[in-house]
Amino acid sequence: MQSEQLKALQAPLKQRYRDDPGSALVTLRAQGRIGDGITCSVDTGRAIAQAGLHPATGGDGTALCSGDMLLEALVACAGVTLNAVATAIGVELRAATIRAEGDLDFRGTLGVERDAPVGFSHIRLVFDLDTDADEAQLDSLLQLTERYCVVLQTLANGPQLQVTQHR
Repeated sequence: MQSEQLKALQAPLKQRYRDDPGSALVTLRAQGRIGDGITCSVDTGRAIAQAGLHPATGGDGTALCSGDMLLEALVACAGVTLNAVATAIGVELRAATIRAEGDLDFRGTLGVERDAPVGFSHIRLVFDLDTDADEAQLDSLLQLTERYCVVLQTLANGPQLQVTQHR
């Protein structure tokens, strides 16, 4: 896709959101059901993803790890955002690989050590880019990608989270 095509595609959306800010508020949803063993089947809208325990918590490795899925969501969002930003600002990417790594101390999630954190303590996002862009263009590309990546910003800023149960 060329920059002009992307801008033409997004222009009416941007104008609608300027004219009616409420139309820009969209609620995304996910749903899962517990399954056999200690699993949860998540309907992705395209397929069913079966999540389960990571081997470091007793899983056998056949089910997806939700921590891996979180990193995969970050990579997917960062990759799409990188591609859109590059297109919008005219930076040609011959290829790009996006990697995310996260550090977990499983003592926390297993309740072995009360002071050990539950969740990722560090996440690293790495972009390997094949491009002729100069340093200023690359700086702009990565800065805008970071600014507009929904998953990255959600992780960085921590949304309000509400947990409820229904019977």
